[in-house]
Amino acid sequence: MKPCIIFCAAGFDGLLSPIPDNALTIAADGGLRHTQALGLHPDVILGDFDSLGYVPADSRVFPVEKDDTDAMLAVRLGLRRGCDWFELYGAMDGPRLDHTVANFQTLAYLATHGARVALIGRYYIATVLKEEAIRFSEEAEGILSLFCLGESAEVSIEGLKYGLDHGTLTPDFPLGVSNHFEGREVTVSVEAGSLLILWDTANGIPKR
Repeated sequence: MKPCIIFCAAGFDGLLSPIPDNALTIAADGGLRHTQALGLHPDVILGDFDSLGYVPADSRVFPVEKDDTDAMLAVRLGLRRGCDWFELYGAMDGPRLDHTVANFQTLAYLATHGARVALIGRYYIATVLKEEAIRFSEEAEGILSLFCLGESAEVSIEGLKYGLDHGTLTPDFPLGVSNHFEGREVTVSVEAGSLLILWDTANGIPKR
């Protein structure tokens, strides 16, 4: 897989794992501060720079009045460059709840375009599944929550405290919130529809 590592402007506590040598690294607006703190020189710097407050040299500048968020600009570029695995940092722990929700939709956009993705925050990691499965080891701890994106999602859950066998989750009732790891291997399968999944950052990124 060709990875794309995107740094956005919200909270950031450090990398979950080292950046692969073949990764495309993008600083989106204020995410440049995070790359500077890491001593990292991103391959691309882009955005409208309303968060950063100045326009860096050799950056791709976009107008403030636009349809795409800066994160979406970075995602679109990564897809055009052939990336199929995305990690977004600084995209979940900021003061703008609307931008966090926008980034959840960005996860869905990536999943729709056949990419795998993780939104990595201080406390949670989020991803979106579309007709695929995700697996956690028996060492995983804490909470896992599932939310339907779209009209409905057909879901099976094995190994968590609350299981589900080809059940239906809908967007108007939070049935999937606050499930628990219990020291068993866990598989969450999405047979139809789209599912937003969140789990504790300490568990890292599981297999698919």
